[in-house]
Amino acid sequence: MRLLFIGDIVGRAGRLALTDTLPDLRRAWRLDCVVVNGENAAGGFGITEAIFGDFLAAGADCVTLGNHAFDQREALSFITHQPRLVRPANFPPGAPGRGAALIETAAGARVLVINLMGRLFMDALDDPFAVGEREIAACPLGEACDAAIVDFHAEATSEKQGFAHFVDGRVSLVVGTHTHVPTADYQILPQGTAYQSDAGMTGDYDSVIGMEKEEPLRRFVTKLPGNRLEPAAGPATLCGLAVETDARGHAVKVAPVRIGGRLSQAGPEFWEGS
Repeated sequence: MRLLFIGDIVGRAGRLALTDTLPDLRRAWRLDCVVVNGENAAGGFGITEAIFGDFLAAGADCVTLGNHAFDQREALSFITHQPRLVRPANFPPGAPGRGAALIETAAGARVLVINLMGRLFMDALDDPFAVGEREIAACPLGEACDAAIVDFHAEATSEKQGFAHFVDGRVSLVVGTHTHVPTADYQILPQGTAYQSDAGMTGDYDSVIGMEKEEPLRRFVTKLPGNRLEPAAGPATLCGLAVETDARGHAVKVAPVRIGGRLSQAGPEFWEGS
């Protein structure tokens, strides 16, 4: 199966990069399932139902969130009737929405998508290891699903790496989001789980993690509150991770994706011309 995960969409620049690029990627790479992190899509903070609909129309199969899941108040209500919009599963009981989704591909395969949020240097949600174990046990790879993707939204690379080794062989992919900078450690772990500490953002990299530079710099220098952070509006780089799995749902190929904007370009050469 051919899977594509796309990192945090930041603001209008990131949204345009996704909607302009994904339809062509879907056709050219013959993708089976595309998962997009959309928690910074609406002005850098949260997501609206209209934006979520635009992502699905562009070719996303599922949209994950993170610590900004409910920054747009409308998300508190529309998430309840959007089964392909997934917030961190380790929110306390009673939070609206769901922490996992089972997506059926056009070919009839089943892809489990789980969203978790780390606890180190973040708001302390429930234990992501225990919650992740629960979600994986409820839909085992190779039995109830043909592939499984975990978006681990966290600050600390150690927590992301620890979770990936904790579930190695039991999911197809563990990919980090939240820090907005693509890491170089994409790999396949010993038991068959693809991993990258952070997929990177889809946004303007002439910025401070996707935001216009002036206000973050002023805050760093003065240590005083000021104006609202605004997403940078220059050309965006679409960042993500491409993974191919075998019949057991284990990763056999993995490659970073960087398209457009300022960063060096990258893509899955194993799918080019196929």
